[in-house]
Amino acid sequence: MNFFILACVATVAVAAPQYSYGVPSAESSEEVAAPQTSYGAPRAASSEEVEFVPILKDDRVHEEDGTFNFDFEAANGIRFSQAGSPDGDDDAVIKAGEYSYTAPDGTEIHVKFVADENGFQPQGAHLPVAPEFPHPIPQFVLDQIAFAAEEDAARAAEEDSDEVAAPSTLYGRPN
Repeated sequence: MNFFILACVATVAVAAPQYSYGVPSAESSEEVAAPQTSYGAPRAASSEEVEFVPILKDDRVHEEDGTFNFDFEAANGIRFSQAGSPDGDDDAVIKAGEYSYTAPDGTEIHVKFVADENGFQPQGAHLPVAPEFPHPIPQFVLDQIAFAAEEDAARAAEEDSDEVAAPSTLYGRPN
């Protein structure tokens, strides 16, 4: 019982808030600030400036049936808009939307997308495009396809010749 009480006291001691107060220097007469009890983003080093970007638009609509709309825009040019509904198989959410931003090189990036049973399908002028089909199929691929077809035909002919007209009464390995 004593061990249990000791373990509880130790747990409470370890879980207590740990504040680190700065020691005031002799040169500054500022008071020590109250300890911070919540987490904030790390502060930038004194040599760099942190830019504050105001949010111009943040509209979110969630309906009872699972449909939603989301629109976001920041003053630095980032925009994101998305709508979705549980219309897919097993109430999977189908989404469509677009986003845009300015790349570090100054290029305006604009992407439209659909996410459904076929996966995420982005479209944008900056995205690479696969060659159109039908593209020329190399001869070695056509030769391999023909060889596979010959093997399949030979295997089917062999299975047809091995079939027995009457069922076997013997237990054994199947043909």
